[in-house]
Amino acid sequence: MRAPEGWRDTQGTLAHELTLTGHGLHTGRRVNVRILPVPDATAAHGIVFRRVESGREVATLRADPALREAQPLCTMLRTSEGVSQGKGKGEGVRTVEHLLASLLVCGIDHAIVELDAEEVPILDGSAAPWIEAIRACGRTALAQPQRFIRVTKPVVVTDGVGSQRREMRIEPCERYEVSVRNDLKGFGDMHWEGALTPDVFAREIAPSRSYGRVKWALPAIAAGYVKRTPILRGARLSCTASIVGNRVIGGMRLPDEFVRHRVLDLVGDLALAGAPLLARVSALRPSHEMNWRLLSALLAERDAWTWAECDA
Repeated sequence: MRAPEGWRDTQGTLAHELTLTGHGLHTGRRVNVRILPVPDATAAHGIVFRRVESGREVATLRADPALREAQPLCTMLRTSEGVSQGKGKGEGVRTVEHLLASLLVCGIDHAIVELDAEEVPILDGSAAPWIEAIRACGRTALAQPQRFIRVTKPVVVTDGVGSQRREMRIEPCERYEVSVRNDLKGFGDMHWEGALTPDVFAREIAPSRSYGRVKWALPAIAAGYVKRTPILRGARLSCTASIVGNRVIGGMRLPDEFVRHRVLDLVGDLALAGAPLLARVSALRPSHEMNWRLLSALLAERDAWTWAECDA
């Protein structure tokens, strides 16, 4: 097969090392990131996160659905136990979704993401800085043909009823298509639909920011301290579309920015599958948890998908 329009026929890695510094949305901690090329990649490599503290490696985590752990307002990967410290719960890397989406659409199938803290930096709240940095580094094509996950029959997951109903559906399609509907009091119903290509993602999805109501943030931060779970400790006007009443402080970047950010999170969460999709994904009020439930249900139903490889 040939890759759908806009996608690559071969797998790839970064042409040069990428470095960025920022702070975590939830931990608030400063973090330095190095993303390293993997020139001799194998099918077993993919995207690997490496936690380093004081020059010592404390955890290595593959971007693997089996390592996903439920967390408020983000997607987290966690090892079953600490690599070097023997901790029962293991080390983790949180808020991986924006970076995973950016690597996927930029054709970076293999890389090592090295961090000196537990959270990928939020930057400006969107994926645009990641897209810009990855493109500036360049891409090296590898010998392996690009693989896609071809969905062969519909899979649906639902939750709630009435106005709280959530539904996620994935079904066969010859390209990667997305349709997301969401609503938010004061802003009405929002809908984004289209074929997902790298250029469409970079132009229409990546600039959309994480968002939330200011009146909800302070109680959430306080509850996080009580539960010893970091939530929104690094939230700032510089990295979130902050809502007060029926307006966004400073205005929206894009029309229906909130639903576009839901698309961004969806693409990043589904990127844990390890390859772009040949499928149409439809989502009503998606969330990180519902994105995970859809991916988990798809992968568990082995006759619902197959690997599709581009011609050499």
